[in-house]
Amino acid sequence: MAGNKDFGKHLKKLRELKGYSQEQLAEIVGLEYQTISRIETGLYFTGFENLEKFSKALDIPIKDLFDFSTEKLSKKDLINIITKSLNNFETNDLINIKKIIDIYQEK
Repeated sequence: MAGNKDFGKHLKKLRELKGYSQEQLAEIVGLEYQTISRIETGLYFTGFENLEKFSKALDIPIKDLFDFSTEKLSKKDLINIITKSLNNFETNDLINIKKIIDIYQEK
């Protein structure tokens, strides 16, 4: 049975697919970014009014906020999420990430 943590993880993935930071989504839906963080970590749930706002902000039907079957992301979606995440790293971090990738490619 899905709970707050499952909903939060799913919301985070949907947010990342849209390319939004927590701060950006919070601004769009009219919440504090800390509230988005608490929802994504499963500490909070949210009311229907906010579900409607999330739905509009993410351009998906409300029911898709609860469709955890989409947790198996496609290769393309994963690459998009990773690429957007990489843009937030400093050069030294990117060097280390490249080293990790090189290790995986040696397998």
